[in-house]
Amino acid sequence: MAEAKEDTSTTTRNALSARELEWAKNSPELLAKHKEVNGDIVRTRFPPEPNGYLHIGHAKSMNMNFCLAFEKLNVPMEHRRTIFRYDDTNPDAESKEYIDSLKRDVAWLGWTPECTTYSSDNFGKLHGFAVQLIKKGLAYCCDMTKLEMEVQRELAMKRVSAKSSGKDPDAEHPIPSPDVLPGRNRDTSVERNLEIFDKMKRGIYDEGTWTLRLKMDFESANPNMYDLVAYRIKFTSHPHAGNGWCIYPAYDFTHGICDSLEEIDYSICTLEFEPRREPYYWILWALDMFRPNVYEMSRLNCQYTVLSKRRLLKLVENNYVRGWDDPRMPTISGLRRRGYTKEIVNKFCNDLGATRASNVIEYEKLATTARACLSETSQRAMVALDPIEITISNWKEHEGTTLSFQVQNSPTDASLGEHSITLTSTLYIDSSDFRLEDSQEYYGLAPNKAVGIKYHGGNIVCDKVIQENGNGKVKKLICRLDTAEDRPKPKTWISWVPSDGIRCEVRVYNHLFTVAEPTDLWEEELNPESEIVYPNAIIDASVSELVDSAKLDKWQSNAALQFERMGYFVVDLDTTWSHEKKEGKLVFNRTVSLREEVAIKKLSKKEEEANAARKAKQAADKAAKEARMKIEPKDLFRLSEDYEGKYSKFAEDTGLPTHDAEGNALTKSALKKLKKEQKKHEQTLAKFKAAAAK
Repeated sequence: MAEAKEDTSTTTRNALSARELEWAKNSPELLAKHKEVNGDIVRTRFPPEPNGYLHIGHAKSMNMNFCLAFEKLNVPMEHRRTIFRYDDTNPDAESKEYIDSLKRDVAWLGWTPECTTYSSDNFGKLHGFAVQLIKKGLAYCCDMTKLEMEVQRELAMKRVSAKSSGKDPDAEHPIPSPDVLPGRNRDTSVERNLEIFDKMKRGIYDEGTWTLRLKMDFESANPNMYDLVAYRIKFTSHPHAGNGWCIYPAYDFTHGICDSLEEIDYSICTLEFEPRREPYYWILWALDMFRPNVYEMSRLNCQYTVLSKRRLLKLVENNYVRGWDDPRMPTISGLRRRGYTKEIVNKFCNDLGATRASNVIEYEKLATTARACLSETSQRAMVALDPIEITISNWKEHEGTTLSFQVQNSPTDASLGEHSITLTSTLYIDSSDFRLEDSQEYYGLAPNKAVGIKYHGGNIVCDKVIQENGNGKVKKLICRLDTAEDRPKPKTWISWVPSDGIRCEVRVYNHLFTVAEPTDLWEEELNPESEIVYPNAIIDASVSELVDSAKLDKWQSNAALQFERMGYFVVDLDTTWSHEKKEGKLVFNRTVSLREEVAIKKLSKKEEEANAARKAKQAADKAAKEARMKIEPKDLFRLSEDYEGKYSKFAEDTGLPTHDAEGNALTKSALKKLKKEQKKHEQTLAKFKAAAAK
C-alpha cells in the first residue's frame, strides 16, 4: 500500500491545524452530509477511558474541549457542542467505580456536555465495520502470538530503516519466511476470515489464540501502520455493556469511528498520539466515513507528581497514599479533597492554554492560583497545630476589662461577616511561636520576653517554662498579661486559641516526591514527609457550625478556612464533628501555605547534613543518568556502572551477557530479564535523544 503523503493543498487552515494527510481529505459528498447534520455547530469530544480517576491532565483536556478550542476557533457560544464519551473498550481495566467518578468530576468542574455516550454502545456497529473491512480484503484474522508480532514488527522497522538510508533491505535484513513478514495469515481468503471472525465472536476460540488485524502497510515509516490489531478475544464481562461480547475492539480501531459516528469536527488529543494520525485516517478512509480534524496538544506535565495511570494505580495499590482521593494525588478527587475548588482548577488550566510545545509546569503556579482564589472567600481562624498551654498568672487584674472581640471573617471583605473571640485565663499558642533560647532574628515568644497578643492588643511576658520529664518538651508556660500604656512595643503579634477551642487533627501536605521530575526510580523518590499529621491541634470554636460534618460532600468542595499565619485548609471527609452535640472528630487538610508568611526554619546540624546528603545523591543520580544516556543499548552491560564486574562474557551480536563474573552460563530466565532491561534502556535512550533534538 502506498505511503500516506502529507497534504499541503488543503484549505482548512486555522488555529487547530496540524499535519495533514491525503487519507484525511473528505469527499464533497461526505462534507455535505456532515454539514447537513451539524449546520453551524462545531463539535468536540472529551473521551476518557474509565480505567482510573481523572487527574489534572484531564482537567486541561476538558478545558480545551469544552472551552478553549472554541475560543481559538472564534466559535459563538450558541454553536459550541462537546460530547462526553466513555472510551470503554478494555473491560479488564474498567469498572463501575471509575465510570461514576468520571461523571461526577466532569459535573463538579462545571462542564455540561451535549450528551454522554459510550464507545461500547457502538459495539454492534463496530463489529459491522470490521466485517466490512474483511469483505474488502482490508482485515484478516491472525493467530500469531504476541512475541511473533513483536519479531515481525522489529523486522519491518529494520527493513524500512535500511531502505530510508539507501541500503538494500533484502541484503541488510532479509525476510526468513513469508510466515514472519507479512505473516502466515495475511493472504487468507475473505470467506475463511469471515468464518474465523464469526467463531471468535461466538466464543469458540480461547483468549490469545486469534485477533483481527488491519491489512495496512509494512513498508510505512510509521510502525503504527504495521497491521494493527482491531479485535481481540476477552472472556470478561463489560461494566457497561454486560456479558454480550467476548471480542472487544482496540482503541485505535474504535475512537476514530466513534468520532465520525458522532459527527465530531475536532478530535483533540495529546502529542504522544500524533503518530497514530495515520491509522486514524486510514481506518476512516477504508470505511469511507467522515474524517474529523485531528489536533494534538502538549500534555500537562506538572512538577513533583506523576500523571501516568499505571503509576497512580500503583500508588494506591501499594498503599503509598490513602486512595484515589488522597490529597497528595493529582486526581480531581484528590485535588478537591485537598481544598482546590473548581474555580482554581479551571483558572489554572485556562491560564496554561494549549500549545504543541512540551514543557513541565511548576507546581507553584497551581499553588499561586489557589492562594489568589481562596484569599477572597476563606474565613479566617486562629489555630495551634502543636499547642503549648499558657496560663495567665495575673488574670484577676484584667477580669473587668474587655476580653471579647468581634473579628471580621475576612480582613478585606466585610460582607463575609464576623465572629467573636474571647481571651481566656488559659489559652494555647503554636509551638513554632516559642523558643527556649531567644535570638536577635527571632521575634516570637521566649523566656523573659514580651510579644503582642493578636486582636487583644496587649503583651504577654513569659515568666516560667514547665517541661515534660525525660524529653524536655515544653508542656506549659506561665505568662503575665501586660496592658500598661508604657509597655514595650512588640516586634510581632502571635495567634492564640482560647480554652474553649475545638481539638482537631490537621494534616499538612507537601510535595509527593522529593524531586521535581520523578524518574524511572520514582518509588524511591517518594517524599516521606509528604503528609505530616498534627493529631492534637486546636482551633478557635467560632468555626464549629461551619465545619459540621452534616455539610460534608465527597463530590463537592467543602468548607475552606485560612488558618492565620499558616495557610489555607479545608475540612476533610474523615470529619464526624457535630456542632449541635459539640462532639466528634474534626480533621483539616492543608491546601496550600501562605507563601509570603512561610517562616525560614533554622536547621539543625543533623538536618543540614541530611539535606547535603540528599542533594549529593540527587546530583549523583543525575550524573549517572546522563552517563547512562551516552551508552548505546548494545554496550549497556559492558560500560554501565550498574553492571560493572557482574559479567565476564557477552554475545557479539546483541551485547547481552552470557556468563556471570565467575564464568557460569546465565539461565534463560536471567537472559530474558537482561533483554528486557536492554529494551527498556533502548526506549529511554530514544526518548532522551528525541527530547534533546527539540
